Amino acid sequence: MATKIRLQRHGRKGYAYYPIVVADSRAPRDGRFIERIGSYNPNTNPATISLDFDRALYWVEVGAQPTDTVRSILSKEGVMLMKHLRGGVKKGAFTQEDAQRRFNAWKEGRAKVANAFEAKKAADKAADKKARMEAEAEKNRIKGESVAKKKAEKLAAEEAAAKAALEAEVAQTEAAE
Repeated sequence: MATKIRLQRHGRKGYAYYPIVVADSRAPRDGRFIERIGSYNPNTNPATISLDFDRALYWVEVGAQPTDTVRSILSKEGVMLMKHLRGGVKKGAFTQEDAQRRFNAWKEGRAKVANAFEAKKAADKAADKKARMEAEAEKNRIKGESVAKKKAEKLAAEEAAAKAALEAEVAQTEAAE
């Protein structure tokens, strides 16, 4: 029996998520399957992948053929690398401990890259927020200056009007005397 590791489509229109299953190659895409080994949700940012590493490794080692998308998912999770390393152990190229050490080094490097990406993303977000705050502060300063100028002009106009009214009253009283 030819087995495939593939995605089944679930969810509503425009919002799909995909269980990762091992199925007979003749079975329908969303039909019968032998075992569910994980899931893939592309709707989150970044896409969420949950995978039973040991079962996926077992199925790859016994000859189940992953589809292209599943192969990339398995590669990102390290299943294909571990299969490669175990093949090297079987051939006697290196020991099991050496293979595990190489896998752990790969995993740490991958985690370091992911952390660096997250840190850069957080720094960019903070810089963007700071720039927006500075721009808003500048806008508020300009607005405050224009409001102060208008108030000063209004106050000056009121003082001039009061002064003119006072002068007119003084002129009236002098004319009346």
